[in-house]
Amino acid sequence: MQNVSMQMLDVLKKKEGIEVEEIILRTSWSNIGLKTFMFLVSLLKKIPEKVDSFKPDVILFSSMVTAGVLPFMIKKPDVPCVTINHGQDVTLPINIYQWYLPKVFQQLQGVISVSAATREACIERGMDPEIGVALPNGFEPKNSADYPDKKIGRKLVEKQFGVNLEGKYLLLTVGRQVKRKGHQWFIDEVMDKISSDVLFLIVGDGPESGLIEIARENNPKKDNIIIAGRLSDDMLQACYAAADLFVMPNIPVEGDMEGFGIVLLEANSAGVPAVASNLEGIKDVIEQGVNGYRVRSRSPKLFSKKIDEVLQGDLEELSESSKKYVLEHFGWDSVVNRYIQFLNKVITKT
Repeated sequence: MQNVSMQMLDVLKKKEGIEVEEIILRTSWSNIGLKTFMFLVSLLKKIPEKVDSFKPDVILFSSMVTAGVLPFMIKKPDVPCVTINHGQDVTLPINIYQWYLPKVFQQLQGVISVSAATREACIERGMDPEIGVALPNGFEPKNSADYPDKKIGRKLVEKQFGVNLEGKYLLLTVGRQVKRKGHQWFIDEVMDKISSDVLFLIVGDGPESGLIEIARENNPKKDNIIIAGRLSDDMLQACYAAADLFVMPNIPVEGDMEGFGIVLLEANSAGVPAVASNLEGIKDVIEQGVNGYRVRSRSPKLFSKKIDEVLQGDLEELSESSKKYVLEHFGWDSVVNRYIQFLNKVITKT
């Protein structure tokens, strides 16, 4: 959320006719919980001060967390307030937080959800549908020069992990190792059903890492599964360059959801199409047959079959259309224009 917000802010500042005054917490991850709490408390004073001095037409919060200060404000802003929300900042399964969310929605005149699924989650929690819209996250694609050549990328992967990719397809997944990402499920249920000769590379860490390691050890194809953990940016770019297909086998988890799926855009921008679960925010990212395919969640046979079809089909053509699609539909410049249009509607209405 932080990275996306900063990218959006940079683009907004460059837009003609737009003036921006920001209140930002810039800090390291050390003691981030305490620092975030203190920052939120400081907003109770800073927001009224900014309203008095800057006289904005609208206040835009970067998430439900920052918008959460509104009910506590003694001096309410006399300009419309809009928030962006991303998924888990809506569905966080903490009772007091869920009790509090409707009170936040009552203080807002506009809500931008990063996917249709996130918007529906807001409505379920008390948001007036009339004030909410689903608009995608923007994406700041890297230049082609930021990715090594595919052959070089594969050599770097081979050297880093001590594997031989000769004659193999590289399946890649990147993301935090939490239950909803479906890493363990994919290893247990899908890997042995893929007929193509694949190597599955998992990048990231998180609370499910131990279970994923156990799943790998118990899998007959364990030598074809690499759990890489966190990687440097350079090595991550090499993995994207080397990959043939990105997989995102999410499973439904109560109280958690995939708000959007930025990693899908990162893969597509490197020319890597995706096969992913037809769930939540993923639905707003993948256009069937253009930048990948959506498959019914928890369907091992469908997942393995689609992976084989893509790998053994016209992979090169799908790779090119993936790259083109993400640049045309999710570049920050066009996304911010849609944000501005919505903000103007909110300002006009109020």
